[in-house]
Amino acid sequence: MASSNTVNQRIEYELEYLKNHYGFPGVTVAYVLPDGSVGEIASGFADMETREPMTPQSRMLAASIGKTFVAATVLALVKEGHLHLDDPLSCWLSDRSWYSRLPNSEAITLRHLLTHSSGIPDHVYTKTFLGSFPQRGMNHDSSFFPESLVACILDQAPLFEAGHGWAYTDTGYILLGLVIEGMTGNSWYEEINRRFLKPLHLEMTSPSDRPTLPGLVAGYTSKDNIFSLPEKSIDESGTMVWNPIIEWTGGGLISTSRGLAVWAKLLYEGHAMQSDYLTDLFYSVPTGDEESGARYGAGVSIQQMGDLGLVWGHGGVIPGYISSMRYYPKYGISVAFQINTDSIVHNKIDSVGDIEHRLAEIVIRSLAIE
Repeated sequence: MASSNTVNQRIEYELEYLKNHYGFPGVTVAYVLPDGSVGEIASGFADMETREPMTPQSRMLAASIGKTFVAATVLALVKEGHLHLDDPLSCWLSDRSWYSRLPNSEAITLRHLLTHSSGIPDHVYTKTFLGSFPQRGMNHDSSFFPESLVACILDQAPLFEAGHGWAYTDTGYILLGLVIEGMTGNSWYEEINRRFLKPLHLEMTSPSDRPTLPGLVAGYTSKDNIFSLPEKSIDESGTMVWNPIIEWTGGGLISTSRGLAVWAKLLYEGHAMQSDYLTDLFYSVPTGDEESGARYGAGVSIQQMGDLGLVWGHGGVIPGYISSMRYYPKYGISVAFQINTDSIVHNKIDSVGDIEHRLAEIVIRSLAIE
């Protein structure tokens, strides 16, 4: 096996090419090998204006990768006997005054929500949400009501009959967050701190529940972004110019790449909790992408990637940041990276997939080198 220094040097060389090719400011990468050893690399700038360099300790919004923690919390509650995956959602939320106005309200189960097969639209792209974001998203007030996000899709027609299609929806995971809080009596963030972040020593992964987040680097988005946000995510004091709490259980975490890579290794090897949860985690439905054959389980994307074999994981895109977290079971490795711009995804090229493949190949090749 090649030394970690050699692997890191090869990744650093690749990152220089990728920065020039895709034009992103900075990037962090982390990987975990079969024996549990961790490698970390950083390249480029954490802040383009101050020229502050990116470091392995730099943190970024992990976006939808937070859904892996939501799903893990639900599965933990299932194993403890508090929830059942085929429970109708109405068992937990029918007392809400708005529940009957939810698309597919009587047919949705928790499993449908976990696998994005509920038929519920995504509030993020509704006119109601986009129209109110300049006021709602820029509000630094600590008060936040997740049900206001659900309200954006009430009275809409379902996208399809529950369990008979697939459509990615943050709203479904907001509903799961309401179930978690209603069942436990604790906040969502208290639950993941207690269950995962603290016992698994994921110190560099934490809630993005306020505008001031320690270690957050500047993120850059396009001028014409649909949320009408400033191009730079933080002001001169390092405070976010919009409030990330609005993401909640649609994502809702800030992390280093190391934190994501370690979490992937633990989660997908069955070590995130004491009970056996992997069967429920990988119970999946097709996403409709016939070319790739991709499927989606309980907060996990499942796909065959040629010579890399089966790949499990999740990605995340949010204004200013891209995150990727992948595990390669054939080789027993995880690889994560974060980039402080989201602009490279707004083209016809699968830039994120390209970066994932290149980095995984470098780490995998190192396993065969004596």
